[in-house]
Amino acid sequence: MHWQSLKLGIVFAASVTCASAQWLNYPTPGTPRTNDGKPNLSAPTPRASNGKPDLSGVWQVDPAPGEMERKVGDVGTFAVPGDDPRTFSPYFFNILADFKPEDAPIRPEAATVFETHAKTHGKDHPSSHCQPMGIPGTELIAVPFKMIQTPGVVVMLHEQDFTFRQIYTDGRPLPADPQPSWLGYSIGKWEGDTLVVTTAGFNDKAWLDAIGHTHTEALRVEERFRRRDFGHMELQITIDDAKTFTKPFTIKVNQLLVPDSDVLETVCAENERDRAHFAK
Repeated sequence: MHWQSLKLGIVFAASVTCASAQWLNYPTPGTPRTNDGKPNLSAPTPRASNGKPDLSGVWQVDPAPGEMERKVGDVGTFAVPGDDPRTFSPYFFNILADFKPEDAPIRPEAATVFETHAKTHGKDHPSSHCQPMGIPGTELIAVPFKMIQTPGVVVMLHEQDFTFRQIYTDGRPLPADPQPSWLGYSIGKWEGDTLVVTTAGFNDKAWLDAIGHTHTEALRVEERFRRRDFGHMELQITIDDAKTFTKPFTIKVNQLLVPDSDVLETVCAENERDRAHFAK
């Protein structure tokens, strides 16, 4: 796959820029520190009152060295200040990056849709129209997200498009007849020290990556979050959509804690079209 077909991912990702904010660089209470006062990311995993790992914190994808070059290609020439594609997960650009094109488990009709998007370099990606990036894109782009863990629900706040998720851990089942939504409906349970999250009830509007792999409303996503120490979390994501792919497949990414930080407000209103319909 040529990097040329991935360029749009940089375009809409570049809309998210860092800005000074009052609570950036504010020391987070309870953060273990080394003798020089820096956060100790190798300290033991924090625990909640029920003994399970506490996933709370601000996180950002942490690609393995050389992973982007191996799976996508040399993208360093496209780096600009504040927007370096080498800090993204390769799966952000191509959810099927682990497969050779001839081995990709994609159904012919879905491949046709993908090829149409790829030819236009993904210019119609929902994020280009101020719509949510969806799952798993918000966990693969190099933009922070915040997790807040409580006894009955884990909340995820995404800086990328200022969306939020609620992962219910109170034992409720998935809705039997959900109203399709951008981020679906999420429930979680603990398997040892791993939080296993199942999400369903998606609409078919979001893309799975920047270059144009889409999905249907049959999509189910399983995420497995394992915080292995204070500053590092392993995330395993399984994509299952029998109407788009011939089999489920799994990707693995690492998340790195962003200490003494916070998520910032992101507003994208360029595509607002409601005002013209308001009564005079």
